[in-house]
Amino acid sequence: MHAAHRQLPFTVRLEWGLRGAQAVLPGAAAAVVVDTLSFSTAVSVGVEAGLAVLPFRAAPGDGELHDAAARLAEERGALLAGPRSLSRLSLSPSSIRAHAVAHAGRELVLPSPNGSAISEHLTDRVPELLAGTLRNAGATAAWLAHHLPPSAVVVVVAAGERWPGGALRPAVEDQLGAGAVLAALLRSAPGRTREQLSPEARSAVAVFEAFREELPTELAESASGSELVLRGFGADVDLAAELDASSVAARFSDGAFRSA
Repeated sequence: MHAAHRQLPFTVRLEWGLRGAQAVLPGAAAAVVVDTLSFSTAVSVGVEAGLAVLPFRAAPGDGELHDAAARLAEERGALLAGPRSLSRLSLSPSSIRAHAVAHAGRELVLPSPNGSAISEHLTDRVPELLAGTLRNAGATAAWLAHHLPPSAVVVVVAAGERWPGGALRPAVEDQLGAGAVLAALLRSAPGRTREQLSPEARSAVAVFEAFREELPTELAESASGSELVLRGFGADVDLAAELDASSVAARFSDGAFRSA
């Protein structure tokens, strides 16, 4: 890897996927994983409702990983989120909103192939780990501003999606979510300046600022959003577009994302 790919001159960095996270992580005091549709949004809804959310790497159709997630849930006495569904706790943020209140105070194992996999990888590789998205962007930035000096290195990881075959598919909803967190960080952290942001991070801010008044439409018409709408999960897309609806940050602590 070329040294320039690490974005080392900048203290606020953005990259895509697990490989990107590994590239820009050196020296980071905190990382924010953004998977808008839907891991980070599901985490946000869960911690807001009093759940502790355990990330777990998953792959569609991988029975061994599913069994491992089930064993982890059993060992910890935790709930296990299933594949996206509205009728039970699942990766669907709407399902978590509907069913979490009855389980407040419990742990939820949340398998996902993108944001959850990245989060699981980063848990012991960075001092502070947060799950960020549009609905908790301001709360996430406020936590970073309060707990870190303005010179601290912050890495934002846009999770993206996957093409058939496993290649990374950059996703506009994650660029928007990352941009929302970064824009809020500039507003809420005294001493943070635009010059600290890498061009990749500045570009995400610019995209977010250009479309912040049209987020529901942009998410619903995006490739990922359109897929969910066609599958009957339009409510998840609407929920994910709720900019700053939550005042609760989701911070990884004691093995799970918890309210902060």
